[in-house]
Parts: sequence; C-alpha cells; structure tokens
Amino acid sequence: MSTEPAESGIRVITEPSVYVIGRQSIDDAGLNRFLADHGVSWQTDTTVAGEVLSETAGRACYMSFAKPRPGGNSAYLNHIKEVGHGSVLEHAVWNFLITGVSRSLTHELVRHRAGFGYSQLSQRYVDESVAEYVAPDVIASDPELHAIWLEAIATSHATYMVLVDRLNAKFADPQASAAALLPPDADRTAKRKAARQAARSVLPNATETKIFVTANARALRHFLEQRGSVAAEPEIRKLANKMLDVLQAESPNLFGDFERVPLPDGTFDLQTPYKKV
Repeated sequence: MSTEPAESGIRVITEPSVYVIGRQSIDDAGLNRFLADHGVSWQTDTTVAGEVLSETAGRACYMSFAKPRPGGNSAYLNHIKEVGHGSVLEHAVWNFLITGVSRSLTHELVRHRAGFGYSQLSQRYVDESVAEYVAPDVIASDPELHAIWLEAIATSHATYMVLVDRLNAKFADPQASAAALLPPDADRTAKRKAARQAARSVLPNATETKIFVTANARALRHFLEQRGSVAAEPEIRKLANKMLDVLQAESPNLFGDFERVPLPDGTFDLQTPYKKV
C-alpha cells in the first residue's frame, strides 16, 4: 500500500512486495541414471524441485531409496526437521526480488549471511529525485506523527536534490575546488555518480530500496524464526510474514509447519515446533 502526498517527487509506502524470480528444476535423467547405477528405483510424490532435492540429498546420506518410509515427501521432510538434519534443506534454493522496504530493514536483512546472497539498488547510480519512503505503521496510523515524519522526509528529500544540482554544477566547473577531487579523466557519468554518492548522505533510513535475494530453505527458515518473532522489528516482521505467504505456496512440505499467532499490530508471530533446523 502507498500514498501520494502533496510534496512533489515523494511517495510513501507502508507494505513490502515479494516477487519470486527464480526456482530450481530437476534433471530427471541425471537422477534416474544415479538410481540405475546403484540398482535402486525410487519416486517421490512431490513436484516441487526444492522438496525433491532435499529428499534426494537426505536419502543419499543413508542410501535409503529402496525402502522409503510411508507418508511421502511431507512425512520425510517433517522427520528431517524433527531430527534437525537441516543441512539437506540447504539444497533447496529460491530467488526473490523484494521492494517497498526501507534501507533500515535491509541493514538488518543483510546480517543473515550464511545461505543468503544479495544485490541491492545502488544509490550511487540511481537518481533519488523521485524517491519512495517507507513509513513505520505506528507513525503512518497517527495523523499528527505522520505529518511530523513527512515534514522531515520532505526536508531531507529537498536537501538531496539541491546538493545533487550544486555538486553537478561544481563538478562541471574545472576551476571549482570540488572538481579537483575527481579523477582527471572523469566523464559525465562519473561526475553524476560522484554527486549522487555525496548527496545521498542526507537521505534517511526510511528511503525505499529494492533488493534481489537468493537463499536456501534452511537459511530462509532461520530468517522466518528470527524476523517473524514477536521480538523482531515490526517492518522486518511484516516482511517475514509476506515471505512465509510466498514460501508456503511455493513449498508446503518445507515451510508448512510454521504457524501464525496474531499480534496487536496486525502482523503475526511466526512459530514452528522445529526450531533451528
């Protein structure tokens, strides 16, 4: 959800968006050749690649293809989570594009290192003159607080645009002291980048960003436990809730054990009986 206030060039966002950009596929020929080479036949009952790969990895550890337990992939992965054999979940990987989140949130998100990869919107290259900002719900829901917040955002935004304009002018003037700080062969693009990277220092943590995230199922489960918790910061908890919606649709056998406990702020505390898998 977003609103368009009167201040030109400023858009306020209150809801993140999560887009699934990529997911794995199975090379059936390769898997069947492995099974034939080892004299076993096996077939799972799921078509979700990440679930197939996690089960295949787990069965490879014990060569348990010939005598699978009853209950199919769901029962198998629940047993994996129950006994904490989480390493096999690292073979299930998804790619996401996340938008409508603040740079404050991504400072927390990128602390999740093991099992995650990130590519984030560059404030050095991307012009922020038409910018988006993420308002905390506790501020957005209160007209008085929202007005105070929006005034501060508008001031920072206007200051950014003035700094960019004046820095660009100074970098274009070879006699200006600022121009002397640039490499002697700086072209127009380099000068524009230098102006934006200096001016961005006044932009607030609330500035909206976009981040491409690649993560495996084990790392994603840890993210959901940590950031979907009642103790988490509200904006990233909201993102964790959105991520769970996507992941349970993508892979119910890997993420269906998470349950939602309603919280007063409209989000949910994400809980699972299989902690720290």
